[in-house]
Amino acid sequence: MRSLPLFHRIAGQPVIVLGEGALAEPKRRLVERAGGDVVSDLDAGLARGARLAFVAHADAAACERDVARLRAAGVLVNVVDRPDLCDFTTPSILKRDSVLLAIGTSGASAGLAKQLRLRLEALLPANLGMLAEGLQAARGALRKRWPGAGERRQALDAALAPGGRLDPLDEASAGRIDSWLDEAGDVFSPGEVLVELAGDDPEDLTLRQARLLGSADCILFESGVSPAILDRARADARRLPLPHEGPIPAGLVVVLRLAKSAD
Repeated sequence: MRSLPLFHRIAGQPVIVLGEGALAEPKRRLVERAGGDVVSDLDAGLARGARLAFVAHADAAACERDVARLRAAGVLVNVVDRPDLCDFTTPSILKRDSVLLAIGTSGASAGLAKQLRLRLEALLPANLGMLAEGLQAARGALRKRWPGAGERRQALDAALAPGGRLDPLDEASAGRIDSWLDEAGDVFSPGEVLVELAGDDPEDLTLRQARLLGSADCILFESGVSPAILDRARADARRLPLPHEGPIPAGLVVVLRLAKSAD
């Protein structure tokens, strides 16, 4: 991965957008839709403490000149159609109220990102944002029902899984949060779960194995387990090589071992 995906909150903040016409206008709209304050003058934007800038001059030399000034001032820069000059790229965005899906290709192909977004548009319910807002409103009830972070994560993973009570692709899920909280049973916390890997390709993971990796609080792995497999675990999950001596974090622990060859 050549880029770190982030959601940058710019509501009420100055964002520099330099340039005119068809190159610059989409960037102005993008900033305005996110609540940012568009500043079209470089000096004025720097004076106001802008942290982001879009450069959309038709003239390549003008782009390079402004980029040099902006970077010298510590501003992150996006230059239209010049990925070699970009500190960040803008993804293709799918919005469902408070749910935002950002699809990027590290600047390789905006067309590919757009087509992926259009495919996902057809899959995601129009009211998906209501599910997110309902879960936010239920945070207190979730903490009371499952005090431990690991318990809450497992409960939500089960509910949000395909066919679960809160399946995000089911339009009726947003209306089932309260009944799910009332009816949900205790979370089963098995401690350590052994996962035997058939190989080092993450595409060969079974659905169960992928789900366990995505839910685990800690990964114990033996030598030879592919980094690509470990990358399928949550970013904040502990990773401990085997053999391991010492305490193991509480919660769901997945032990990754390579399956023995039949030979």
